[in-house]
Amino acid sequence: MRLASFIEGRNNNFNLIRMIAAYAVLVTHSFALVIGTGNAEPLQATLGMTIGSIAVDIFFLTSGFLVTASLLTRQSTIEFVWARVLRIYPALFAMHLLAIFGLGLFFTTLSWPSYFADPLLYKYLLKCLTLFSGSPYELPGVFSHNPYGDSINSSLWTIPYEIAMYTILSAIWVSLRAMPQYRQQAFNFVAVSGASLSGILIFLSYFNATAINHFIWLFFLFFTGSTFFILRNRIVLSHSIFFILLFVLLLASLNRHAFFIIYAATLAYILFYVAYIPSGMVRKYNKLGDYSYGFYIYAFPVQQSIAALLPGVSVLTMVIISSAVTLLLAVLSWHFLEKHALDLKGHYVNHTKKLLSFFPTSKSTS
Repeated sequence: MRLASFIEGRNNNFNLIRMIAAYAVLVTHSFALVIGTGNAEPLQATLGMTIGSIAVDIFFLTSGFLVTASLLTRQSTIEFVWARVLRIYPALFAMHLLAIFGLGLFFTTLSWPSYFADPLLYKYLLKCLTLFSGSPYELPGVFSHNPYGDSINSSLWTIPYEIAMYTILSAIWVSLRAMPQYRQQAFNFVAVSGASLSGILIFLSYFNATAINHFIWLFFLFFTGSTFFILRNRIVLSHSIFFILLFVLLLASLNRHAFFIIYAATLAYILFYVAYIPSGMVRKYNKLGDYSYGFYIYAFPVQQSIAALLPGVSVLTMVIISSAVTLLLAVLSWHFLEKHALDLKGHYVNHTKKLLSFFPTSKSTS
């Protein structure tokens, strides 16, 4: 069946996939935070990537698909922006406040007056406000003796890239408002071309043995996700194609150079097949809640805290303790903050449209 046949409603496996991906990041970081190096996870030497980096790729493919679906279905930039803001920032600010006034005050080696007087604290706080200038990493005197160093939350490096992709996607849509008859077709062409050209650049870089730019790689993944939504009426989700691609990918894992090429070419199809085809018991996870974002943003500071409290902790113990604590925080974050923030979208959208209605040249739903 065509991909378009499956995408109506929310009856899919994306919540579970994202939760598994967030957990994979926690596992990868457990090796790094215990051993003290980012290359500590065993898969890094075998495949040239970790399960955590694969998880990030899944996040960007999924995000590109779902947010493009949101934008093109509603065709409202205002709704798109508020949906993204309310999904990212409330939980992120809560995590930062906990880091500054909870973990920071508890773990800092400085006196509290010195801690609050240190310019590094306010640099951290300033970056927290938008993330456009990058993600904040250090607080004064916090985790400075940990094996991995004093990073508060290295997982956040992906969020400025995510925000950049949202900005590019919405900018493409807004820039085409002057041609309403062909807006959809032009948007589709630009998005698919962006995925194709970035893919070509990645393969050229790889074959020329030059480093692949982070932005271009994440751009490729995000807009490949967009492309799958745009071409949803042409893409067939087939058991045969899925198992052939999965077999080829597993076979390619015997050679790390071949693996990257096959991985880049097959990951999107494998992901969207798994997101929509398996059903039954696996769908019951959707009744729990979308805990993946909270799990992702809280895991690293929890793990750094464990590394500080339990010097010499093993990787397995780190995984077990941090999984339990992070899951608790993620559940609380979803039920008491995140889902309520998302419920405010209609309120803020309506107020924004009313505000823009005072400007005759504005088109509030564009």
